[in-house]
Amino acid sequence: MTDVRVVFRKYGGALHWNHSAKVLGEDEHGVWVAVPGGTVARKGEGPPIVWETTAIMLFPRDGWWTASFNSPPHRAEVYVDVTTVPEWRDGEVTMLDLDLDVIRMRDGRMILDDEDEFAEHQVLLGYPQQMIDQAEETARWLMGAVGGRQGPFGGAHSRWLDQGAGSDTA
Repeated sequence: MTDVRVVFRKYGGALHWNHSAKVLGEDEHGVWVAVPGGTVARKGEGPPIVWETTAIMLFPRDGWWTASFNSPPHRAEVYVDVTTVPEWRDGEVTMLDLDLDVIRMRDGRMILDDEDEFAEHQVLLGYPQQMIDQAEETARWLMGAVGGRQGPFGGAHSRWLDQGAGSDTA
């Protein structure tokens, strides 16, 4: 498996969540990577945080989102960040985090999170109107697709999770 650095940034370029991962493969949904339990992540330049459970991340080729499928006992089964389209180069996948998150909890509850942060950052960071519109449209689509278990949110991650669970810790 190939190592990759996952780098989320905020609009304007500030470093956000960043950590290592292992590329598992690619299918019709995009590129899948494993983030094994024990992976050390940082929010910006903040202190290291050790992730206890394994997650499989999906980076679509042209979607304005990135998804994490978490292994139990993580409370969130699926956690999708609304982002710009992920870009791959020089051993790194990077995108701008646009605040909004769509979460499917293990009990089936659906949450659209960080709407307040999204509204605040539109002003504070000066999001262009086209980016605002795209983020809102993406969040609406994700609420339906994740909640309805459609496309990659209908179990496509299962085979990758089985494969990723055997990954070495980062």
